[in-house]
Amino acid sequence: MRCTRSKTVLVRWIPTAILTFASCAIVADDVEEYRAFATRTPGDAGAGRKVFEGDKAKCSRCHVVGTDERKAGPNLLGIADKHPRAKLIHHILKPSTEILAGYATQVIVTNQGEAHTGIVKNRGVETLELWIATGEVIKIPTSKIASDKAARPSLMPDGLQTELMKEEFADLIAYVESLVDPNAYQHASFATPDEIQSLKKPIRLVPIHGEKLSFGHPVWLEPMPGLPDTFVVVENDPAKIWLLEISSSGTRKTLFLDLKKEIHTGQHMGLMGLAFHPSFLQNRRYFLNHHYLENGAFGTYIVERRASGDLRRDGGPRGARGPRRRPPGAPAPRLLRITQRTQLHTGGMLAFGPDDYLYIGTGDGGPQEDPEGHAQNATLLNGAILRIDVDSRDPGLEYAIPESNPHHDSADSRIRQEIWATGLRQAWRFSWDAKTQDLWVGDVGQTRFEEITVVRQGENHGWNVYEGFLPFSDRFRKKGTKYVPPIVALARKHGASVTGGYVYRGKRSKSYEGVYIFADYESRRMWGLTQKDRRLTKIREIGRAPDRVTTFAVDTDGEIYLLGYDTGMIYRVALESSVFE
Repeated sequence: MRCTRSKTVLVRWIPTAILTFASCAIVADDVEEYRAFATRTPGDAGAGRKVFEGDKAKCSRCHVVGTDERKAGPNLLGIADKHPRAKLIHHILKPSTEILAGYATQVIVTNQGEAHTGIVKNRGVETLELWIATGEVIKIPTSKIASDKAARPSLMPDGLQTELMKEEFADLIAYVESLVDPNAYQHASFATPDEIQSLKKPIRLVPIHGEKLSFGHPVWLEPMPGLPDTFVVVENDPAKIWLLEISSSGTRKTLFLDLKKEIHTGQHMGLMGLAFHPSFLQNRRYFLNHHYLENGAFGTYIVERRASGDLRRDGGPRGARGPRRRPPGAPAPRLLRITQRTQLHTGGMLAFGPDDYLYIGTGDGGPQEDPEGHAQNATLLNGAILRIDVDSRDPGLEYAIPESNPHHDSADSRIRQEIWATGLRQAWRFSWDAKTQDLWVGDVGQTRFEEITVVRQGENHGWNVYEGFLPFSDRFRKKGTKYVPPIVALARKHGASVTGGYVYRGKRSKSYEGVYIFADYESRRMWGLTQKDRRLTKIREIGRAPDRVTTFAVDTDGEIYLLGYDTGMIYRVALESSVFE
């Protein structure tokens, strides 16, 4: 089978000295010969660097290694952390954008019918700057662009190996294989475990109610303040909030609030979270995180409501400014609007911290792989944990910005001062350790890893520069920025959508004291881990949930519960008969 790529296209890439050889059709068997030779031949990295920088391969025309300079292709420092030798060989022989995210090509067609293919360097209001295959930058007026579409192929040429002897190709592979990032996260091999030991005595999961009282697509669970032995349960679709009361006389389920006519719902959309004000028993204020779809725009609203005097039902939204009441059923005033490009990765968590400020977890907003770098963009509210003061107001806002927020009073008016920490892809569930006050976050991964991390004020946790401990894309890497690694990064073989949990501080199991318990939504696996100075010390698989876990909860005694999405059942995580060892 022969490649049909035209001679004229090849001429753009091939030096004159070897034009006669390279302009011949590339035979697929030749590709396999180079693959086989480079697979069995180690090559010389020093010689390979000369090939990389030389006139034959011309790799340095589009790539840099370890500098802050940007070119059409990615910075290759750390590429060997991401791909094994076999994959590096494959990606050079079969060029694609899969070798490193953030460098997908765009095809720009002008009103005059001219087509340009390249990597977008910058999108301005008046001009689009495009890197083309020669490494040069062309500027195209946005007023003259007729179409702008993504393309799957990369700018790396097909048939690169035809310019090289097989020995030179093996040397080139050896050099690329040597490009390990010296600043890549240490501890990564241990904190990205290939195998996780299971406990000899796993935990038990005990349902606290019967199937007749199950919930529909529940996503949030929390003890109801002021009502003993009562849980509040949030269903995302059809957007209802319930109370589940457990007593010696029986278990009762009552409707607290029905919002199905007020908010946008759908698969994995609707009501996402709830937070009670720290002074809820005095002011009855609580807050919701829900989706909206208005005039084609999609995103998240944070709204405030009040409970009734007996706390057993919703009492209606709070007034837009001040304590003025609105009638029950009236739309709630919006404290905060978080807009999104897509309906992906919306976050959904909100909770009051030990400092009595409201923390809000947001996703990068999509598309997949965060190609526009939302999580690294402090002018947006995406891919971050936000912190606001709902007991005060700044001019023009329904809340105030805490003075201790890292961007408070920033000289750049575009910076969102609500941001408390950045670089998160999908901070689905987070919680504070009741003893240490550490903020633990379950961050849903992209293609390779699910992350558990401890987040602190002003930190950047790396997405999408890193996924887990490995480089993902350098397109939005910033000089001088410190990227904080997770405690653990679990590979896809373990799970595909992490659900953050709690550090156990209950009294029923001394063995689990200080163990962080969490799960995976898809695989239903549950784990416990310990850490010291944000470094993993131990991780064990402690059991499997009977259902996909959407959230955890902890009661006033520090005991942990989980919520199943499909069965709609609440389970107590029974640790008494298990030993964490």
